[in-house]
Amino acid sequence: MKRILLMVFRNIILVPFMWCKLCYYASHTEKYTEGQRYNLLRYITKKANKGGRVHIDVHGQENLPTQSGFMFFPNHQGLYDVLAIIEACPIPFSVVAKKEVGNIQFLKQVFACMKAYLMDREDIRQSMQIIMDVSKEVSNGRNYLIFAEGTRSKNGNHPGEFKGGSFKAATKAKCPIIPVALIDSFKPFDMNSAAKVTVQVHFLEPITYDEYKDMKTHEIAEEVKHRIEEVIQKNI
Repeated sequence: MKRILLMVFRNIILVPFMWCKLCYYASHTEKYTEGQRYNLLRYITKKANKGGRVHIDVHGQENLPTQSGFMFFPNHQGLYDVLAIIEACPIPFSVVAKKEVGNIQFLKQVFACMKAYLMDREDIRQSMQIIMDVSKEVSNGRNYLIFAEGTRSKNGNHPGEFKGGSFKAATKAKCPIIPVALIDSFKPFDMNSAAKVTVQVHFLEPITYDEYKDMKTHEIAEEVKHRIEEVIQKNI
């Protein structure tokens, strides 16, 4: 809470205008291109991070594919994760998230701007439809992010189990898989402090379809988690 208040206080002149603009973009996505909506989110995120004394330390931008139609699979530390990746990544992407975040103000508007999918994990039919829809959109050139843990880890920089089902959209789309290692991403929102904090975002080398086409989804999940854990252990 202290961090959020600091972000607001140090951007007090901008906040009313940018909040209204964000809400308008979220309610009228058809009026703006994906690039325009994403640029707005990056601008707001950068201002919030600067005001909130959060530094994003980015590594591996050169690993981002030059062609769109790929999927990010980060470890999941908290509500701040997507905002960290938005600042770190210059290429627009969308998100598959659990439906509960649709009730959190600001994140609700951010995900609306991204035309994100909110998944009801209790509704198998809806979840399968989202997987099909995402695979089609990725095949058509959109980029997506899915948290393969399903829920945020309660152990900070120690990822939980990566679920194989999270990779079904990628295997159907036959797209590059980009593991993303987040370090200290739980600190900005999940710790009641306004002290300076650095969040590391590491984009790892893509795993191409040729590399994983003969693997089962649970094997892909284990490999992605292994690569992320290696980077975390080297950098904490």
